[in-house]
Amino acid sequence: MTDMKAAHFSDRAVIVTGGGTGIGRATARTFAEQGAQVLVVGRTAARLAETAADAPGIRTLTADIAAPGAAELIVNTAMEAFGRIDVLVNNAAVVREAPLGDIRREAVDEMLAINLLAPMYLTQAALPQLSESAGVVINVSTAIGQRGWPMSGTELYAALKAALDTLTRSWAVQLAPRGVRVAGVAPGPIATGISRHQGLDAEQIDALRMTLIEHVPLRRLGRPEEVAFWITQLARPEAAYTTGVVLPVDGGALVG
Repeated sequence: MTDMKAAHFSDRAVIVTGGGTGIGRATARTFAEQGAQVLVVGRTAARLAETAADAPGIRTLTADIAAPGAAELIVNTAMEAFGRIDVLVNNAAVVREAPLGDIRREAVDEMLAINLLAPMYLTQAALPQLSESAGVVINVSTAIGQRGWPMSGTELYAALKAALDTLTRSWAVQLAPRGVRVAGVAPGPIATGISRHQGLDAEQIDALRMTLIEHVPLRRLGRPEEVAFWITQLARPEAAYTTGVVLPVDGGALVG
């Protein structure tokens, strides 16, 4: 850790949901490297411990963000640990394939609860503390929510993330008088291992990876660290004039 990195978020407190793997883990560690105190939230204690390993600025909380009372638990834990909340990163999400003609209510309910309702309730619970610190909310959505996507089965996931983008823009306007900035990052295909959580075997994962790459002009999958870079950039004090933007980090997939 360099002094220059540490200065960006010195004395700042950050919450990152979905921090056990992928983008959430990279984001938590990047904030910590730049001096922040970070509460990383996830459902699997062992994965959270891996995120926090060798990162003294990271604390962990094992919780299901969609459970009743989870938002209040997360905010109270952060306040007890840090005494303040400066940045909230709503990153946790699940993908359940739901192609038209085979949509299952349980899959829709799970994605709705985790991908849209949980960020809404957590932002609401954190708002009093964010307002006091001129805080920042960063919502992690998806580039496929900003265009028609040819791969069947992910459109409901994309639709819920597009709804999160709408909340991002609306909250940015509504919360500006309170000194709270709200922005979004919309990753394209990222090598996060999320396909393993969809129950795919190694051969299916390889086939999915090649299909995704075909839709990316840069012809590769992104890395979690490349998304984490922009999340932390948007949260920095130097970005104080930026709000309401949803930034694609997608290798050109949105325009290609």
